[in-house]
Amino acid sequence: MSRRKTERLLNLVICLLATRRPLSAEQIRQAVPGYDPDNDEAFQRMFERDKNELREIGIPIEVHKDPWEDDPGYRIVREAYELPEITLEPDEAAVIGLAAQVWQRASLAEAAGGALLKLTAGGVHADLAESPLELRVDTRDPAFPALWEAVRDRRGVAFDYRSAGSESVLRRTVEPWGVVSRRGRWYLVGHDRDRGAARVFRLSRITGAVSTLGRPGAFTVPEGLDLRAMVGYQELPNERVALVRVRKGTCLGLRHAAQAVRNGPGEWDEAEVTFADAERLAGWLASLGADAVVLDPPDARDAVIRRLKGALQ
Repeated sequence: MSRRKTERLLNLVICLLATRRPLSAEQIRQAVPGYDPDNDEAFQRMFERDKNELREIGIPIEVHKDPWEDDPGYRIVREAYELPEITLEPDEAAVIGLAAQVWQRASLAEAAGGALLKLTAGGVHADLAESPLELRVDTRDPAFPALWEAVRDRRGVAFDYRSAGSESVLRRTVEPWGVVSRRGRWYLVGHDRDRGAARVFRLSRITGAVSTLGRPGAFTVPEGLDLRAMVGYQELPNERVALVRVRKGTCLGLRHAAQAVRNGPGEWDEAEVTFADAERLAGWLASLGADAVVLDPPDARDAVIRRLKGALQ
């Protein structure tokens, strides 16, 4: 929304809230900056759009028909516009404050802070500055903001995705149902249009920008959907961790996918990489050449050695 339109809508709301009697369209036209003073048709179109947009976001514009007047009047009843008094128990306020604190350093920090400020202005004390509770949500994945907005707006998305244990990147088109955090990683759950089935995607494997498709409200999320159960089901029960020695300054993709990276001896770092299929892991690590060395487990190390010997032959 443009700044000019935002100011016009805000002025319209203020005008209709401040009046003690309904105002005609012509009176609103004269009182609210931004409406065309000369073109009647352009004003009527713009005024109708503005009324519809305000109603869509929940602002109750009432229409009054006076039998002694030719044109209807408009106003916003303050009691219908304002929120009722907010009363929360101390534990409920603590939960809200904790939720805002979770997003304090993430991409939703501004929205969370604004919501907390509004509650404080309404008399709800939800400040956890003195609390021993400390939570953070890590959303460093670049794809998170776009996917979160797509889930909120129910818009399709398209992105390039690298499958586990593979360097190949495929284009995926998805109807996003939700974004879930599990074991420190973020996952997208949705309907894969290309495969015609529900799928789970790890955000750290999305490469490049996420593109939105179509208009908001383009699909419906299935009722009774358990996103957390779907994410848990997608992860194989025999998932293991490989310890990989990585040369400093190299293998950025592996470092990003690893669940932990720590300093190692000399010019090496040590990364912990989750995997379920040793052969698939070997195909990925072998492509990194001399910059990655598997230390454990033995079957993953042997699988990489077989790949490298095969390439040498």
